[in-house]
Amino acid sequence: MKTGFFQRIRGAFRREPQLHPVDRQMAKKWIKERLVAVFPQLRNNPRALERAYQDLGMDVEPGHDEGDAEAVFVLNAPDLR
Repeated sequence: MKTGFFQRIRGAFRREPQLHPVDRQMAKKWIKERLVAVFPQLRNNPRALERAYQDLGMDVEPGHDEGDAEAVFVLNAPDLR
């Protein structure tokens, strides 16, 4: 798939927001807590919990709406095909 000239220029000037390591760790901790709450079988299995966290994938995007934080974490669900 080819990208347009202006899309490449726009992508070159768009930077991912710099995150403080504490913010990234807090997000990781919160996501793991939610995974344990939704899937109780992960509670006593740290390997499976880490694998589930890695499978989700987490992207950082700048906040767009009024009242959003500077950085918004977006979770990508794994492809289950």
